Amino acid sequence: MEEQQLLLAFYGDDFTGSTDAMEGLASSGYRTVLFLDAPTEEMLQTFKGIRCIGVAGTSRAKTPSEMEKELRPVFEKLAQLPVPVVHYKVCSTFDSSPEVGSIGKAVEVARDYFSKDAVIPLLVGAPPLGRYTLFGQHFARMHDQVYRLDRHPTMSRHPITPMGEADLRVHLGKQTTEKIELLNIIELDGQPETVRERFAQKLSEKPGILLFDVLDEPRLQMAGQLIWEEAQGESRFVVGSSGVEYALTAYWKSNDIQPVEYQVSTEPVKRADRIFVVSGSASPITKLQIETALQQGFHGIRIPVEDIVDSKTVPQHLLNEAIQQLQQGKSVVMYTAMGPDDQSIAETRERFAAMGIRDTESGEYIGRKLGKWTREIMKAVKLRRVVIAGGDTSGFVTREMNIYGLEMLMSVSPGAPLCKAYSFEDELNGVELALKGGQLGSPDYFVKVQQAEAAWDLNTPIG
Repeated sequence: MEEQQLLLAFYGDDFTGSTDAMEGLASSGYRTVLFLDAPTEEMLQTFKGIRCIGVAGTSRAKTPSEMEKELRPVFEKLAQLPVPVVHYKVCSTFDSSPEVGSIGKAVEVARDYFSKDAVIPLLVGAPPLGRYTLFGQHFARMHDQVYRLDRHPTMSRHPITPMGEADLRVHLGKQTTEKIELLNIIELDGQPETVRERFAQKLSEKPGILLFDVLDEPRLQMAGQLIWEEAQGESRFVVGSSGVEYALTAYWKSNDIQPVEYQVSTEPVKRADRIFVVSGSASPITKLQIETALQQGFHGIRIPVEDIVDSKTVPQHLLNEAIQQLQQGKSVVMYTAMGPDDQSIAETRERFAAMGIRDTESGEYIGRKLGKWTREIMKAVKLRRVVIAGGDTSGFVTREMNIYGLEMLMSVSPGAPLCKAYSFEDELNGVELALKGGQLGSPDYFVKVQQAEAAWDLNTPIG
């Protein structure tokens, strides 16, 4: 096996979801670099032992026409790579609708670059993240409780893509005309030969999309084996959460497709004396994380609505406050909202509506503004470690920082690792970034990021 042989390429429909997929691969030892655009061959050659690549996108926050514009050039480049599997990575809570982040639209576009007739596997469950699919119904853990998706405290009330349906086939069926079938939890159980026969029977029925139930590690690995074996034929394109990465790495290791030794950094990861957190998330989990950080001595800066919507001026007073606190050695958390019930959310929407800015455009508007501010603060203080909270926020903030790639340094919380950033600017190259979606991380996540350190061999999977 050649050292540079690629096993998997993925496109993430939001930034934190992309780092989640990277973690699923890197924590198993498979060197993975996440790029902001499809990489050139020359870029790939600079990363010794690379086995997987990702492209971090923002399609989850876009309309179908905007998605098509973003996805076509990426799919065209990924389809040309000598890689067995190309994965369209979606959120493990399946955030999508016919109007925003349509997974059905992504499948439609992909058909023009991958086999038009092949069955597309769909795997959303990810047990390491507390995500499970049973008889097509999807469940997600929040703290210590598992909820059906349409009754999930956050996802049932998501401000852009609320989940009113837990059956993934029904939910996706509103976004596509593709026939969707299910390989259920019972059909995935048993001897491999028997499961393969059931899988072959499903394929013979010619569905456009085949959803896999996911409950536990053994059946997750079985799904990974079926997807990998089918990818050796026509089904190169796969849709799903980072459960796809967990499934494939489990099978690769069992089938002696081993990682290549590599080292992300020659220096151990050291605890940071201070960090800067910027949050555009309205999740109740992020709210609890902000509250915990403030209780632990972080300095909090709420961004007023007028500063969010004002496109003409930079709120220098806010930036100066952050810079001053950081220079004094304090960690800072700057945030737009405290949970889904924050009155600033409705006020911001009203102001945007009056400005002619749609809800689907607001994420990019806010994210790019936060990115510019974050970059200014980082350059003024020369920060080593930064946290960005919010899936859509992370993508737009990171793009404003002139970063072209990320690589996992260590796990902090499942789905939200600490990463090394590769930037075209010397001042930002090597900065440590932690990016977390609204639903991810323990209450003390921000504190954990500040305290994160690893004195052990960085080739060794952590977490």
